[in-house]
Amino acid sequence: MKRVFDIGMAFIFLVVLCPLLTVISVLIKTSSPGPVFYRGERVGRRGRIFRIFKFRTMVVDAERIGGPSTADDDPRITSMGRRLRKFKLDELPQSINVLRGEMSFVGPRPEVRHYVDMYTEKEKALLSLKPGITDWASLWNNDEGALLAAGSDPEKTYLETIRPEKIRLQLKYLEDHSFLTDLRIIALTIRALFARSGSDLAVTARPLGKPA
Repeated sequence: MKRVFDIGMAFIFLVVLCPLLTVISVLIKTSSPGPVFYRGERVGRRGRIFRIFKFRTMVVDAERIGGPSTADDDPRITSMGRRLRKFKLDELPQSINVLRGEMSFVGPRPEVRHYVDMYTEKEKALLSLKPGITDWASLWNNDEGALLAAGSDPEKTYLETIRPEKIRLQLKYLEDHSFLTDLRIIALTIRALFARSGSDLAVTARPLGKPA
């Protein structure tokens, strides 16, 4: 049922949003040199490597210039990229990965090999799931870039503050996931995206930080 849902929703999503995706592609191409899409490598289900589709929000070869953690004030982010990241529009092309079967709408966010290599034996169980566009951890921390920007060392902030809770929530999903849970996460994600203030987002995320 989940795969059928993913295929149907991804197809509808891409067709309906085609005009918006086209406009964004043109703006990216005309605002800074480089490709429209960022195609970084991610670790998928069972450890398989795939290339993620995201609208490019950083300068070309950004991964060679800096680390994998990206704060909101990172100089590698383009002016157009900041606007896309603010409203999560850079994530829209991941529907292509969903259609291709590399991702699902709901599941642990796909990581780079650098972070997957840090997994404990227990955490490696996360690789039994197909990575997703959103999950409990995404709702708990819906503005990772701002949190990283608040610290002096984005990589240290990610490893010590964000990653432990992120992994805990992903393991929680692994232990208790279902189609109904996925629908709830999708509904809460839509609610968070359309929330008008930081307080609204906090209300959405607060009960998810420590699920029963």
